Amino acid sequence: MKREVTALKFYFKNGETWTIKKEFIGDLWVKQISKSFGRIAGGELQEIFPCESLKIEIFPEADNVNTDDINLGGLELGMFERVTKHPDIEKMDILYKEGDHLKSDIMVESDCVYFPYDPMDPDGNDNAYQTGFISTDNHLFIVIDPLKKAEDIYSVK
Repeated sequence: MKREVTALKFYFKNGETWTIKKEFIGDLWVKQISKSFGRIAGGELQEIFPCESLKIEIFPEADNVNTDDINLGGLELGMFERVTKHPDIEKMDILYKEGDHLKSDIMVESDCVYFPYDPMDPDGNDNAYQTGFISTDNHLFIVIDPLKKAEDIYSVK
């Protein structure tokens, strides 16, 4: 079975999610995904896929809330504003469908990738490694990296 990426689903530290279809994603780079095996907070033993960093450009069409996602902040602010004001993306699912059936929109598999996370406030919600901005043409640029900021990688227009 051939897999085709259909969307990325971001998970925020407060439990909200945001699913972005692949056609609304411009530049994307997930650096050095590795495979680990462990247990998080006493949960089940599982495979974990941490990465070194993420950089992504998201088109204006994605600045909305999907009914499958629970986005209280997104409803109030719009997802772009929510992401730039609250830097708390923790992980993402890469969603796949069966590529041999192009008309099928049923997700057959997903991979969960964890991002570098350094809490910058006492409650641990905001990530010091996440930066982002909205360009003048309303594209959202996000970088999650211990060494670089969104403004270092993307030109601010």
